[in-house]
Amino acid sequence: MEHFINPDLLQRKARIVVIGAGGTGSHVINGLVQLHTALLALGHPGGLHVTAFDDDTVSESNVGRQAFVRSDIGANKASVLINRLNQAFGLDWDAYPHRLEICEEGRLRMRPDLVIGCVDNRLARKAIAKTFDYGYWMDIGNNQNDGQVILGEFGERPYVTFRGTTRLRLPTVADLLPEAVDDKLDATDDQPSCSLVEALEKQSLFINRAMALHGLNLLWKLFRTARLEAHGVFVNLATDRTSPLLIGPDTWGRFGYQVKEAA
Repeated sequence: MEHFINPDLLQRKARIVVIGAGGTGSHVINGLVQLHTALLALGHPGGLHVTAFDDDTVSESNVGRQAFVRSDIGANKASVLINRLNQAFGLDWDAYPHRLEICEEGRLRMRPDLVIGCVDNRLARKAIAKTFDYGYWMDIGNNQNDGQVILGEFGERPYVTFRGTTRLRLPTVADLLPEAVDDKLDATDDQPSCSLVEALEKQSLFINRAMALHGLNLLWKLFRTARLEAHGVFVNLATDRTSPLLIGPDTWGRFGYQVKEAA
């Protein structure tokens, strides 16, 4: 089966919200400016507008693994990245140095077409699932050597197209991997690493960049070809294997997810 992009996203500026600007999010944000530039060069009428959320500040352990340098230490992660790109590329992207769950309603000033979650705990994923009810949700998550990218759509039942027909909704990470949004399973010892060496004991050096690249490539295919045959990928750097998440009820059924009928 195939998924076709909402044609509206090819006719105007696409509004993207990135939740988390750390290990994976920092590489995603830097990659989105490449996607934006490429889309404009290919004739897209508006490219992307990105809004980034993160309440964390750059620490010494972030330098060398995340997309930060020593002069960034002590500054807010989202603000550093967005301000840098705005100055370099003449953009008007936005940064909020806050957690998603404490932002007031309407603070986004828009209804995003795509939310990219680059978070490291289930509580944050749960907040994303509860905050938004429209558009795409790309979850990018990882462990020490492996991870997943899953592009889904908010909501519960099949989507109605602009022609009045129905189509299957892409299930989200919450649909396929319910444990990913069960905050009761969050570890209690989630304190940040004090040094780069300690951080590398927890995660492989390039796992975040690898997951970001797979997520960005999925978006590139969606915007470039307007269709997808797979809406995610599972990556394992330890075994050098990748497995696509194919679109269709048979694939989803292996995760225990059953397609809901139209109302």
